[in-house]
Amino acid sequence: MEEKTRSEIIDFLENRVQDCRVLVVGDIMLDRYFYGNVTRISPEAPVPVNLIDKKKNTLGGAANVAHNLAQLGCQTFLMGAIGDDHHGRLLTHKLEKRAIDSSGIVCGRDRTTTKIRILGGHQQMIRLDFEETEEIKDETQEELKQKITDRLASGIDAAILSDYGKGVCTKNLCQYVIRQAHAQHIPVFVDPKGTKWEKYQGADYVTPNVKEAGLVLGLTLSNDNEEVKKAAITICEHYDISNAMITRSEKGVSLYTDTGEIHVPTVAQEVYDVSGAGDTVISVFAAAIGAGLDPENAAQLANFAAGIEVSKLGTYAVSKDEILRGIKNKAE
Repeated sequence: MEEKTRSEIIDFLENRVQDCRVLVVGDIMLDRYFYGNVTRISPEAPVPVNLIDKKKNTLGGAANVAHNLAQLGCQTFLMGAIGDDHHGRLLTHKLEKRAIDSSGIVCGRDRTTTKIRILGGHQQMIRLDFEETEEIKDETQEELKQKITDRLASGIDAAILSDYGKGVCTKNLCQYVIRQAHAQHIPVFVDPKGTKWEKYQGADYVTPNVKEAGLVLGLTLSNDNEEVKKAAITICEHYDISNAMITRSEKGVSLYTDTGEIHVPTVAQEVYDVSGAGDTVISVFAAAIGAGLDPENAAQLANFAAGIEVSKLGTYAVSKDEILRGIKNKAE
């Protein structure tokens, strides 16, 4: 990282990030972990008995994007649909503890999307999913639209569509966010899912990984510079998206704009777990752009933060202080 880039990023983190206001709209999830030890087989069936001694609840999906923004120090507003249930109450409690504005969340689901992981020792034994994947009802969409309109009118610097394919990011709602945000000159960032990207048409930035970029084009994309570049150009042209930033695992990130391309190599380190890295990238990148950092420096910062995230076990929200320490240590 060059000295000028480092200086601008540090200035953003120390002096400007707290004034940045970011709206996140998408599929909100709760991740639950139950840790225990297996010492015997059940007498009822040939299955292990796991004696649970610890549990942990974390924010997932769009809520993890919001968590990353809050850890960065942004003013964060989360909107989506959950159920009126125990998991929904656990989730909203965690959002409140992290100073994430959850007033835009509506009860438009029969159940809150929840992933429960049971671990014996350090081994995951089973995952239990509670979710609905059909599109949210029209009345839920209208309720969210009104909340989105009100929030945008109050002032926002960037908007993120965090699509996990659980039914909140309908074409109707995505296009509404894009239109309303653009009417107020607010950039829209999309973390995409699936192959129906018409709903993201007109967005400012889309941030797929290599596999997702290939999937929407109906091909298996190799992590090659020219192939990735062609895919990014095709995606932007076909879906009228202004810019594409493709995350490329060990090759870092590549940002393609109408003025050229930027390649940011990965931060050298040991990788433990890549889950949640995409959430880190889009949250840090969107906040940096929203606060006025240029795209190249924003991509550098997002890639650096992702490098910290993948060095942790499980989904992890990287804090501003961790990023600052890492950047300053690299300079020494």
